[in-house]
Amino acid sequence: MLDQWIAEARAGRPVWIGDVREGCPDAVPVVLQLQLQDGGLRQLSMPLPRWQTPEQRDFVSRYAAACVYNALSAFSAREAAFYLDLREEDAAALLGQMEEVFQVHRTRRSGYGKVINIADRLCRGFGGGAFSFAIRDIRRLPPLPETKPEGGALLPRLRQAVRRTDRGVCCGIDVGGTDIKAAVSRDGRLLCVKEYDWDPASSPTAEGILAPMELLVRLMACCAAGPITPQLRRALRRDATDREMAQAVAAHPAAKPDVLGVSFPDIVIRDKVAGGETPKMKGMRDNPALNYEAAFGEIRELRQRLLPLCAPGAAVHLANDGHIAAFTAAAELAFSGDVPDLSGGVIAHSLGTDFGFGCLLPDGSIPQTPMELYDFLLDLGSLHRAGLPPEDLRSTRNENSGLAGARRYLGQAAAFRLAAERQPRLLTGFARREEGLLTIPGDLRKPCLEHLMDRAQAGDPDARWVFRQVGVHLGQISRELDWVMAPGTQVRYLFGRFVKSPVCFRLMAEGCRSVLPRLRLEAADEDLACTPLMRDLAGQDVTVAQFGQAVGAMYFAAMEP
Repeated sequence: MLDQWIAEARAGRPVWIGDVREGCPDAVPVVLQLQLQDGGLRQLSMPLPRWQTPEQRDFVSRYAAACVYNALSAFSAREAAFYLDLREEDAAALLGQMEEVFQVHRTRRSGYGKVINIADRLCRGFGGGAFSFAIRDIRRLPPLPETKPEGGALLPRLRQAVRRTDRGVCCGIDVGGTDIKAAVSRDGRLLCVKEYDWDPASSPTAEGILAPMELLVRLMACCAAGPITPQLRRALRRDATDREMAQAVAAHPAAKPDVLGVSFPDIVIRDKVAGGETPKMKGMRDNPALNYEAAFGEIRELRQRLLPLCAPGAAVHLANDGHIAAFTAAAELAFSGDVPDLSGGVIAHSLGTDFGFGCLLPDGSIPQTPMELYDFLLDLGSLHRAGLPPEDLRSTRNENSGLAGARRYLGQAAAFRLAAERQPRLLTGFARREEGLLTIPGDLRKPCLEHLMDRAQAGDPDARWVFRQVGVHLGQISRELDWVMAPGTQVRYLFGRFVKSPVCFRLMAEGCRSVLPRLRLEAADEDLACTPLMRDLAGQDVTVAQFGQAVGAMYFAAMEP
């Protein structure tokens, strides 16, 4: 099998990590055990194919590194220990090299080392030393303690959270890669929404990222104080400048929010932004004049920055944007008129500028681990595309880690890459070729995605292939999620721009079913608008796909612990 996979990779075809893990008949049994930040343990089966040639060994090494990378992207850890029969000396030696592959002892890391940056940051933030690897005899593998599944109280807790927004001023902020969406309500009535275009990755300082969010909360508070004057209306326009917004805020009284929820595109643990390795922070990371760890500390304390803008005793909470998507779907289901089965929890994906993952556990909690599925390594093949620079839209490597991560297989970047692969004419008028690189300028990315969706809607077979293939990739990442997490639900709720087109959604569902027939995709569209504030979005001439997570962030913040 190894030679077959290597040949597929050389030929430019994908080699899915799940196929390697499940399909090699001759493998060394290995258990990867993670000691989590809270002291808990996770154990994952990671069979290691036996090899005969140096080329086969290199392939197995890449497979092992991808397994470890995905496990740490999901959970992070204080320690990752490999348990195997130590008489398997070749396998033990290969796993012993993971310390160098992941650059554990370096101060500046790249590639695989990204997850070690996060692990060390979490260790410092929540107590403990630096991350480490270990290799141990499988006979010493400790048994996992039995855990009782929690559940039963989720539906009433969700309904209580939604009803909490019937009174007072409630504000929701959905922070994205190219825009921020804000919404505000008073006494259960949605007053206004605001879309704000931004480019956080270009900001060399923390202030450039924090100030727009603070300004938007202030603007929403002024709109909640009422009435919404012509000056405030101008500030609510998408093309309003920061100066126009600031002038409107300065000229109006504010009704400070009693509830403020923030959907943020990074790891968020216990209301603190805890990752720091996302593309949004690229400008800060690349700024040589900046002490990045100190500057990121300002981002980490976003909640403290926002608290003074809120009423005394306000419920102010942050969560990863993917988890907010899952929570939003669950809250709407709780008011759907049926009695939904949430016993297995809720899983949601956002498909837009990037790919997001969210999970609401059966007891109503959100995993307090990174769950960075957008960074998962799915494809060990497609080598000629993996050899292109990350800046080239045809590359499978993302600009953040330099690895062939899931964001080049799902979301906007995937649509562009697949279109270039299938039929370059789909990108005519949008793509630019400079110094050998094929790129799409930032101001053309949204129009280009809309163009691809329009072509699929019109029946263009090549454009339809693009979205069907995105669905195939959804199936592959779901296979990897089954490995790391074994979720109790086979339903996935999809949010974001990709869901706006029923045809594109249907194509993605077809592709996903070709990989995992049991999986069911549900579009988080207008049919999911069951709560009062979500239904109010139609009166603002916007859609649930656009502003659903801003509303969901309000409900999340209002939920009692």
